[in-house]
Amino acid sequence: MMGDREQRQMRSVSVNLNTRAKEDGEKVIEGYFAVFNSETELFPGAFEEISPGAFGDSLENDVRALINHDTSFVLGRKKSGTLNLKVDSKGLFGSILINENDTDAVNLYERVKRGDIDQCSFGFNILAEETDFRDDGSVKWTLKDIDLHEVSIVTFPAYADTSVQARQKDLETIKKRKLDKRKIQLRERLKNGTKTSNA
Repeated sequence: MMGDREQRQMRSVSVNLNTRAKEDGEKVIEGYFAVFNSETELFPGAFEEISPGAFGDSLENDVRALINHDTSFVLGRKKSGTLNLKVDSKGLFGSILINENDTDAVNLYERVKRGDIDQCSFGFNILAEETDFRDDGSVKWTLKDIDLHEVSIVTFPAYADTSVQARQKDLETIKKRKLDKRKIQLRERLKNGTKTSNA
């Protein structure tokens, strides 16, 4: 099943962000912005996980690192080399070089260092996903191909409600399609059954 290419999605992860000073004294915030094969419950009975390889070619995008998804607070940028992203067997790892002349960035670095902020998020569009209706009545989406736009360090898991609402809408649409398909099949059977009994 293809996801909605037009709708930007956000997902948050509670992770261990690390701060460190490089040998030249430059400050860095780093950690996993997304983790593979880790099932997340979006709402009761609805789960999602990211498949390895889902980021594909999107690591070539000019991704930005933001504070709380706010485009006016850019921490780093792939194009300028102040944001480095790589995928390993665990997930999407990012390293942000802190601009010491930017008080917002330095303040964030200190908050992460103290452990006051420990959540990441990423913004993307779904290009391809699989939907699995499981025997226990739950549903699971596996993200297979996504187009990454930004990564954020967040105070709270921003847009969680929006993500849940989007998925609930997806589920309603899928259920409606299944119901419509069943209605059509039933009509065809009744129609064909009527023809048979009249023969």
